[in-house]
Amino acid sequence: MIKTARSHTLSPKPKSVIVELSATPEKFLEKGVKASQREPVGCLYPYLEIKKLLDGSTVFYPRLIGERDSNDPFCWRWGFNWKEKINGAWKSKSIGSIPPGAVHMIRLMQQQGATREDIIAFIKKAKTKKPSPKSDVCKNFDNTKIKPVLPDNAPIAVVLFAGGGGIEAGMVQAGIRPVIAVEFDPSKPELSQAIAKTHHHNFSEYGCRVVQLTVQEVAQSGFLGFPRHPDYLHASPVCANFSQAHTAKAGKGGETTDDLTAAIAVAEAIRQLQPRVFTLENVPRYQNSQSFAIILDALELEGYSVTYSVVNMADFGLPQARRRLVLIASKGFHVALPTRRKPIGWYEAIAHLIPTIPDSQLLPKQQQALEKFLAGNAPTPLLIERVGGRKLPKYKPGSHPANTILRSHFTDHKGCNRSKFADIWLPDGTVKSLSIEGAAILQGFPSWYKFPNETATAGSIIGYSVPPSFAAQLFTDIQKQLSGGFL
Repeated sequence: MIKTARSHTLSPKPKSVIVELSATPEKFLEKGVKASQREPVGCLYPYLEIKKLLDGSTVFYPRLIGERDSNDPFCWRWGFNWKEKINGAWKSKSIGSIPPGAVHMIRLMQQQGATREDIIAFIKKAKTKKPSPKSDVCKNFDNTKIKPVLPDNAPIAVVLFAGGGGIEAGMVQAGIRPVIAVEFDPSKPELSQAIAKTHHHNFSEYGCRVVQLTVQEVAQSGFLGFPRHPDYLHASPVCANFSQAHTAKAGKGGETTDDLTAAIAVAEAIRQLQPRVFTLENVPRYQNSQSFAIILDALELEGYSVTYSVVNMADFGLPQARRRLVLIASKGFHVALPTRRKPIGWYEAIAHLIPTIPDSQLLPKQQQALEKFLAGNAPTPLLIERVGGRKLPKYKPGSHPANTILRSHFTDHKGCNRSKFADIWLPDGTVKSLSIEGAAILQGFPSWYKFPNETATAGSIIGYSVPPSFAAQLFTDIQKQLSGGFL
């Protein structure tokens, strides 16, 4: 985690000092958390270390330039105390000098009802374990078979409208720990619950808590239990009313009250949480909405430097043509979008899967699309959609990125599973059915991500998600820019 300059800019301290601990500031005093048996679990508290120099002057540690931020754990020393019953008498015990990078995880463990023994064990591990360098984590960027192991002091992130965790998968590949994910869609409560369950299975080991409330409801609660000043805050507001597919089907798209209240809630998250970096992803038409204007106004009022653009994620190595609005906002410095990468065709991305996926048979309209292609082109692997394709060709040659993957490809108008959603035609006449595993690769998911068995749920996660491979590039690049340009 990169922090502003502190003690290293001060003059060297004298060799001989007398050390004592200051009293815990009153505003930080908290009652110890209690377990269900009403026994004290323990209290995490900040304090200042006082050092009296030989010349009689007093200094406070951690040393700091400027005001001491009550919400920044790196501005304080940290301790944990509790009581134990020994030989029938209650004895006070404590641990001091807790690494500030472990503070958020301890608070999270308390909120989730962890036992005192588990919290103490985590603290002891945090005090003795040497954190692995973030560069070691980032080496897993191209090795998506291995689930990254993050150091205790990894940068933390809060995600709004989380879905199944596409953005979080990219974050952990970039060495960032997602700690809270808000995911609930009242219009599809059962699907949203299934998606949230999948999110929990994939990211709970990183300490990520899924909040099954709307972002509006979380904002009304004042973001209770959310970390202040997280390194990253991300939002992907619901895009249905702005998507081209929706407006084509409905005849027109209209911004609703839900869209506006969601944007207001995101703006409130920016004001209250004050993230170091805020990111947003949505369909291109979102940039013309009043909702987007609300979020931009909040960023401007809070002093963020903002960059946004509509990008085709195929230009960043995703084997799928996917145009999306991407915004990056940061306070006190400027962060740019990542550098483009060489495009990848869909066939190169999933060729290794083709021998293992089931055979299929083309529908009449797919056969017509194939014949139309072969009338003017040499035979080559084709990805042919079974649904959709109103404006774009239903087929894509293997050297090209796939068409945009949508949730509607995997479910019918009633939300039920489609047994097949796209087929692969090979020059020898073989036809294969594109699997969920293949679709996940085309959407940039790492192979360690575990999907549910239900096609509708898995397909919804794929269609809704920010492509993790793009997110990994985005956040890895931001991390590098922060470490190189702002210490």
